[in-house]
Amino acid sequence: MNICILIPAHNEARNIARLVTQLRAKSLDVVVVDDGSADDTTRLAREAGAEVLVNVKNQGKGASLQRGFAHISSLPYDALITMDGDGQHAIDDVDVFLKLLSAGQVDIICGNRMVDHKGMPFVRLATNRIMSWLVSAICHQRIDDTQCGYRLIRTAVLRNITLSSAAFEIDSEVLIKAARKGYRIGSVPVKTIYAGEKSRIHPVRDTVRFLIYIVRELTSR
Repeated sequence: MNICILIPAHNEARNIARLVTQLRAKSLDVVVVDDGSADDTTRLAREAGAEVLVNVKNQGKGASLQRGFAHISSLPYDALITMDGDGQHAIDDVDVFLKLLSAGQVDIICGNRMVDHKGMPFVRLATNRIMSWLVSAICHQRIDDTQCGYRLIRTAVLRNITLSSAAFEIDSEVLIKAARKGYRIGSVPVKTIYAGEKSRIHPVRDTVRFLIYIVRELTSR
């Protein structure tokens, strides 16, 4: 199985070299989309062995993922794994995704932080539970943590859906559009490493964007 790691990154010079180096040590190809960083994210990622796509201006997580999806899907990869660039995702959990993928039962595998959510801010925990319940209902599949950015997606899925979200709601959009095409979605427990990072998710603004997206999806059918 030919796998590539996709990391959307914005001002992640503190973590990106270590992250890419550890992934490359596992013989994994890495693509970083530098979303208009003002620091050395691009240089450090390239020096560590990643292929880097650069957005001259900051366009948002969704736009960066779309660019990475298109690039990786045009190459002979069977699947990709998305990771955040801030070091919150444990490298060793890549093996958990690959083990479930090898069983051949699912097309998307979402990391599930809800098994052990110690350290997760209460507002984020509550928001995740509500969003996950709603997206699961729309997808007609149980998905324990629909907002986790650590997930595996078969490239065949990405070639068969059209995405439009530029911000964080893309995580839900991928699941909803894949489910409507009949793709199967699974989950695996993953660890989350909290080290005082400031979340880029705004609990009010991004929740409103999520709800607007959901309404648009439900009314556009």
